[in-house]
Amino acid sequence: MRLNHSRHLAYCTNVHRGETWTETFRSLEDYALAVRDKVCPQKPFAIGLRLGQRAAVQLAERDEMLNFQRWLDKKSCYVFTINGFPYGRFHGARIKEQVYRPDWTSPDRVTYTNLLFDLLAKLVPTDVEGSVSTLPGTFKEFDVSADALKTIRSNIWQSIEHIARISRESGRNLHLGLEPEPLCLLETSAETIDFFDQLRAEHPRDERLAAHIGVNYDTCHFAVEFEEPQNALTNLIHHGIRISKIHLSSALKVSPTPQAHAELRKFSDDVYLHQVIARAVMGERTLYRDLPEAMAHHPSFATHNSEEWRIHFHVPLHAPAAPPFANTNDHLLGVLDLLQARPELCSHLEMETYTWEVLPPELKTHSVVDQLAAEYGWTLAELAKRGLC
Repeated sequence: MRLNHSRHLAYCTNVHRGETWTETFRSLEDYALAVRDKVCPQKPFAIGLRLGQRAAVQLAERDEMLNFQRWLDKKSCYVFTINGFPYGRFHGARIKEQVYRPDWTSPDRVTYTNLLFDLLAKLVPTDVEGSVSTLPGTFKEFDVSADALKTIRSNIWQSIEHIARISRESGRNLHLGLEPEPLCLLETSAETIDFFDQLRAEHPRDERLAAHIGVNYDTCHFAVEFEEPQNALTNLIHHGIRISKIHLSSALKVSPTPQAHAELRKFSDDVYLHQVIARAVMGERTLYRDLPEAMAHHPSFATHNSEEWRIHFHVPLHAPAAPPFANTNDHLLGVLDLLQARPELCSHLEMETYTWEVLPPELKTHSVVDQLAAEYGWTLAELAKRGLC
C-alpha cells in the first residue's frame, strides 16, 4: 500500500507455496486478495512478489505478462518489489543451505536476477521505484576463495550494468538489494561495508554503484547478529550504501535455561536453516550453523555460559512472545525510529514472516490470511505512531 513520503508497504508472498507461475498466481488470488480485503479494500494494494526461477521464466511469456498486468489493473494491485533470494523450491521440503544455491559464483544467478529486473520494469508503476532483493554473495560454507570472491563481484557487476540499462530504457528507478544474513558472505554491517568498498575500488567513481545496488536490511538478521540499528544503519549510510529495502521481521530470542530447552524444540524443523548466535555475559559470541546443532551442544541447558540466544527464525510481528521466549521487535522499532528521523532513508518496506508452515501450533491459532492481516495492523499502528503513514 502507498504510505506517505512516497513509501510503500507489502507483505512478501514467499509465505505461500508456489514454484511455477500458475501456482504463484493462484496464491495471489487465494491469499493476497483476501488480505487486501481485510487491510485496504478501497485503496491500491501493494504486492511483494516472490518469483522463483521457474515462475519467472513462465511469467516472461508475452501472454502471461499481459494477463498479469491486466489482473493487477483490474484488482487495483501493483508490484514494487520482488524477492529474488530463493532461486528454487522454498516450501514443503528440506531447504536448509540449498536456499543459497545457485550463489553469485554461478551465471545462473546472474541470468535469473537480470530476468527479474526485466519483469519488474514491466510491472512497477511509472512513479514508483522498483527493487529486487537477493542473497549476499554466497554461504560461508561454500567456496569463499579469492577466485570465488572475485567471480562474485564480477557477476554482481554484470547485473548492475543490466539494471542500469533497463532503468534507462524503461524510465524506472530500479535497484538490487543484497540481504546480509548470518553465516553468509555478508552477515554484519562491517562485512557489507568492506564488500562495497571492494566493488568501488574495482569500479572507481562509477555512479551506477550508488544508484542501482544497495542493501536489503532485514531486521531479523541484523538483530540475530546483536547489531544495534543506530550503529548498523548509520554506518551503512555513512559509507554511501543505499538502503534498497527494509524487511520488517523479528527473530526468536531466549535465555538458555533448563525450562526453555523443551520449548525450544518446537522451533527446530527440517525445512529451513535457523542459525543461532549465543552471547555470553562478557559479550563473547558463539555462532551455530542450525538450531539442532546448538541444542546438541547444550543438551539440557543445565550448564551453559550464555546470557542470551538469538535464533534466525522469523516469528510473527504482532504476536507477543510467551515466556520463556522473547523476540527482537525492539530492533525493528529502532529502525522505524530512524526512519521517522530520516524519512528519505528507504521507501520500500516489506513484512517477511515466511515461516507460517513451520510455526509451533500455538502460533497458528488463526488462518494465514488473518495472521497476515494482524501483521499489517501491528505494523501500520507502529508506523502511525511515527507519522510514517
